[in-house]
Amino acid sequence: MGLPLVKIAVAAMAGRSLEELGFTEEPRVPGVFVKAPVFPFRRFPGVDPVLGPEMKSTGEVMGESATSFGSAFAKAWMGAGHELPLEGAAFLSVHDRDKPGLLPVARRLSEIGFELTATAGTAEYLRHHGLEVRTILKVHEARPHVVDHLINGEIALVVNTPLGRESHEDDGMIRRTAIKYDIPCITTLSGAMACAEGIAALKKDGLSVRALQEMTAD
Repeated sequence: MGLPLVKIAVAAMAGRSLEELGFTEEPRVPGVFVKAPVFPFRRFPGVDPVLGPEMKSTGEVMGESATSFGSAFAKAWMGAGHELPLEGAAFLSVHDRDKPGLLPVARRLSEIGFELTATAGTAEYLRHHGLEVRTILKVHEARPHVVDHLINGEIALVVNTPLGRESHEDDGMIRRTAIKYDIPCITTLSGAMACAEGIAALKKDGLSVRALQEMTAD
């Protein structure tokens, strides 16, 4: 392309046209880039980590991969201070409206070797669609319940979308316990799928690093 992008920007600010500078086509993006916000949940014990419209991050990190979204996401997620488990049990509990969207997430987690666990309603839905799922009790039902399993280290990953007013207390206890014990807790289906792809990339290729020169060579 000729001039580095920084020099092109400076020349454009000085009045030269992009055509004069030879910048007549979109530059090639040298890979996949994912940004992740950093939230300070660990600094506030007992705070429910579900996101709201007024929440603000305390920073951002970026993950990069030459070809893989999953790898880029995994780097960003880990850079934000989170762990990504490579095996174990995934606990799934979502609102009824989210169950169709949960299905591809559950299938992907099963494909990469996770045991699926869920509360009764979610477990029944997933079994109806051909998945093997172990039912775990809600907090108010009996013991051992889901929070007991989290404390005992028997769950490696939590996917929990807000279930509504009737389950608000259970939801909050699940999410707060997950944060306390450093268990990844995902509260959106898009985030859960991204997390599954990140785990798949780590299991397949591990972590890799590219030199800055490789990304800026073009």
